[in-house]
Amino acid sequence: MHLPKNSLFGVLVVCSVVAVLAAGCGGSKKSASTTTTAATTTSSTTTSTTKVVVIKKVAALVPAKLKSKTLIVAADATYAPNEFIGPDGHTVVGMDADFAQALAAVMGVKAKVVNATFATIIPGLQSGKYGLGMSSFTDTKAREKVVDFVTYFSAGTAFYTKTGGPTINSLADLCGHTVAVERGTTQEMDASAQNGKCKKAGKKGVTVHVYDTQTAANLAISSGRAEVGMADSPVAAYIVKQSNGKFQLSGKVYGTAPYGIAIPKGNGMAQPILAGVKALMSDGTYKSILTKWGIQAGAITNPKINGAIS
Repeated sequence: MHLPKNSLFGVLVVCSVVAVLAAGCGGSKKSASTTTTAATTTSSTTTSTTKVVVIKKVAALVPAKLKSKTLIVAADATYAPNEFIGPDGHTVVGMDADFAQALAAVMGVKAKVVNATFATIIPGLQSGKYGLGMSSFTDTKAREKVVDFVTYFSAGTAFYTKTGGPTINSLADLCGHTVAVERGTTQEMDASAQNGKCKKAGKKGVTVHVYDTQTAANLAISSGRAEVGMADSPVAAYIVKQSNGKFQLSGKVYGTAPYGIAIPKGNGMAQPILAGVKALMSDGTYKSILTKWGIQAGAITNPKINGAIS
């Protein structure tokens, strides 16, 4: 996770990442339809070369004009364990980074995973700055109007507070409380909508503090500037786990929906990405990546192009 030096979570996350990375992750299996080649996957500042397995039938689906280009994959690296900055202070690591590397491998392309503020990723896809967005995006019908998605995971929203803080069982319980959320997320939209509902019901509204990163939202909770945090369920669970008892989960997860790999609209990459996701599910790589990061409960079995449920 990309954190300021004075952040409590900086030390906690880095220490946990070292332990997690030591566990390793399974790779793709060879078959008669695959060939082994050397490919390079890079973060924003470091490069590592490793042997990967290209699946010919998947690679053949990649548009010719994109085969020789490095696939720039954008992730907001403040959302552990899904995407965050690793112990070296530069490399984007986490579930999405690992999955991006595996997808690039089976498609036979080079990938560069870069850190980007969440709210800038979809505009970056539209402008051609990025080739993919893999940053815990919920696939929604509104987002499908401007980008394509391939679903690959399932998560909801969870509430968390400082230990001993208010009990929040549902959005309705946010009335009269101060909430910290990351900009551009479904949590920002939900908290803002609930503010209106509370006032309409004659109750105190929700004070919504919006931050550019999840790190800043976490700091708002720990410093007392906000009472309640909201984040995707695996991320909220990880935040609480790494807080050494300072944070607690509250209430039940709501709004479970598919994550989607965001792709520039109509650029021809949706089909090869879908084929790649299915291949990684079939050969066990997908399950290995999720298990490595302790989020296997969010696994799905039927990825789709533009599979939003709302």
